[in-house]
Amino acid sequence: MRAAIFREAGQPLAIDTVADPTPGSDQIVIAVSSAGICGSDLHMTQKAGFCAPGTILGHEYAGTVVALGREARGLWKEGDRVTALPLFACRSCDACRADLPALCPSGQFAGTTLTAPGAYAQFVVARASMTQRLPDGISDAEGAMVEPLAVGHHIVGRAGLRPDDRVLVTGGGPIGAAVVLFARMAGARQVVVSEPAPVRRERCTLLGATGAIDPLTENLGERFTALTGGVPDVIFECAGLPDMLHQCVSLAGIRGRVIVGGVLFEQDHLSPVIALGKEVSIHYSQAYNERDFEAVISALARGDIDARPLHTATISLDELPATFEALRSDPTQCKVLIAPNG
Repeated sequence: MRAAIFREAGQPLAIDTVADPTPGSDQIVIAVSSAGICGSDLHMTQKAGFCAPGTILGHEYAGTVVALGREARGLWKEGDRVTALPLFACRSCDACRADLPALCPSGQFAGTTLTAPGAYAQFVVARASMTQRLPDGISDAEGAMVEPLAVGHHIVGRAGLRPDDRVLVTGGGPIGAAVVLFARMAGARQVVVSEPAPVRRERCTLLGATGAIDPLTENLGERFTALTGGVPDVIFECAGLPDMLHQCVSLAGIRGRVIVGGVLFEQDHLSPVIALGKEVSIHYSQAYNERDFEAVISALARGDIDARPLHTATISLDELPATFEALRSDPTQCKVLIAPNG
């Protein structure tokens, strides 16, 4: 099969031919119809030491079952349209027993290691029990966006939102946009996004944000209060930039809740006394579980959410290396999808 291979930091992905995958006993092979480029892939490949040379990235995907292991035959058949949690967890640790396979300390995440290749390829392997069916009304593009939408669904679920909560979302990229969708779906009446890129602010407004702030030209705290009549009760940090956690804690109200969904691969700082003085709660959100995938698929199928504004481009596998590098500095794009078999 053809696949995009990570060679080293500072170099574009390389399109090469590698062996087709074969399923283990409890696995299936999926012909990838659509795969998403994730910001964590960009972060992971930016500096040496995070991603092993030879890795096939990609953990957001949808496609068709083309091969099954022995134990998978009772669950799926060839031709089924599916997406999957890109997780290979142990299924026996405390995290797995708590229905949190993404937190499994010995688990593998597809597209991050040499032994669990991802979906920047014509075919990808998934665990049969982690695979979910796509209804006929959900397109391949929407199916590939179930994974990042599930991230947003899980983040919002960590907050225990109330309708009268004043909500701030920092970062209007794919995850911040998904948080806007699900915060509004959860009933929050005021959801304001802070994002420097005008096109992303506009996109979040289309997805349900009740206000948008440019943090480069406006005072974030003052502008939020002007828009909502008070300080944030809940802040979703989705930018993953240095100093953002400190800023969020500083902006939060008395007993405010800060939910960290942004990925930061470096040391950061926080003044604990500020959080202490307001009894601010800080929660981290890592990925999702099967219930999040189920909820997102159901919401898409029912028409409760419209994810189409998130999808800004579809490219071929040959276009991936150049597009991948361009996304490091292009704030206009949101969710770029790859059609490896197109």
